Amino acid sequence: FLWPGRSYLRKGLEAYFTVLLELLWPKRRILEVYLNVAEFGDGIYGVAAAAQAFFGKRPADLGRAEAALLAAVLPNPRRLHARNPSAYVRERARWIEEQMIQLGGPAYLRNL
Repeated sequence: FLWPGRSYLRKGLEAYFTVLLELLWPKRRILEVYLNVAEFGDGIYGVAAAAQAFFGKRPADLGRAEAALLAAVLPNPRRLHARNPSAYVRERARWIEEQMIQLGGPAYLRNL
């Protein structure tokens, strides 16, 4: 977010900005902005580009399993791939899908 590299200064600034964002924006807006800029693969930024690149669809047209697969690669999209998911990514996507069901699916997002 701020600059490449690791340092206590950077972590401190990230923590400060995190608290500031949470005070200024609702959770829904934070999630929306994050999903519009998150990297999903080599040169693929934002959930709209990822949905198109991997599934040929708009984000609103993704099924639960497809959305879970995209979410599963977010911790490290340079190592984890939605196009050819490893067993780890498939298992992670399955767990995310279960969490979606437990939280109530799309209704949960409407309540954010």
